[in-house]
Amino acid sequence: MKLNEIQDLIKFVSKSGVNEVELETKEIKIVIKTGKQSGAPVMYQNPTPVITTPTHVVTNAPVHNPSVVVNEAKSTSNPTSNGNGADDSKYLTIKSPMIGTFYRSSGPDKPVFANVGDEVAPGSPVCIIEAMKLFNEIESDIKGKIVKVLVNDATPVEYDQPLFLVDPA
Repeated sequence: MKLNEIQDLIKFVSKSGVNEVELETKEIKIVIKTGKQSGAPVMYQNPTPVITTPTHVVTNAPVHNPSVVVNEAKSTSNPTSNGNGADDSKYLTIKSPMIGTFYRSSGPDKPVFANVGDEVAPGSPVCIIEAMKLFNEIESDIKGKIVKVLVNDATPVEYDQPLFLVDPA
């Protein structure tokens, strides 16, 4: 079963109003619980922390106020522009299909899935995202050449966060 089929199933179950759905095939077993159960509260173990980045960053603070912290970091709210002024709008983006921790390789001693300059095709693995102790191999859905990796290894990512810029040419 492909990742987009699983995502469609989750969306369908959440809209249907049922409390629990269990699906089992030869290669996978999926149990989806919506948390809309009456009675006992739903308990979650080992929640993955969600880290958000500010959309507004103070870059110039008055010198006379020592309580204001000057942050020299650039805002990450616009992923189509990079620090060297080049226009990234011509590139396609591979985005995270889930919340989790981004890994460029399958292990510390293993080679990375995709480097800058590598050609990717639909179905080729580009990274791994760990979500709730499950390692999900993320595949490219576009053809082209990786021009930029937008996320550092072993850092948290949000749903729909840009991970790679790809030149489709």
